[in-house]
Amino acid sequence: MKKYFFILIIFILATGFLVTLPGGNLTPESIRYVKVAGQRIRVDLAISPEAQTKGLAGRTGLSEGEGMLFIFDVPGKHLFWMKEMNFPIDIIWITENMQVVHVEKNAAPESYPETFGPDAYIKYVLEVPAGYSDKNNLKVGDRILLSD
Repeated sequence: MKKYFFILIIFILATGFLVTLPGGNLTPESIRYVKVAGQRIRVDLAISPEAQTKGLAGRTGLSEGEGMLFIFDVPGKHLFWMKEMNFPIDIIWITENMQVVHVEKNAAPESYPETFGPDAYIKYVLEVPAGYSDKNNLKVGDRILLSD
């Protein structure tokens, strides 16, 4: 009887652990998708200063449904440029509360050394193919969801 009781307790604890594990325990490294304007985007992450400096520079393009998510340690006023970019993109600035505060549409490689960014503190920046914002009716105030 004690054996069955012990197994039941283990099962209950394990089930409780599995139920709470995915719900809100995302770490920056576990994020693989962003849902924005009703569309799910698979993202590469730029978390380290080196990855953030490089960004999408040197790549030949982004496919539909792909992007790069920059995750900063602390909210700040983060400006972006198009240094060594080979294709235009939409750049989306997002607050710590997951709200879009600025969208730079069709930022072109030729714009370098011009910088882009809002006069607001943000924690995330999402880069997507040029035209994404218009195609999906993305606007300031929209909410973003992160998932693994």
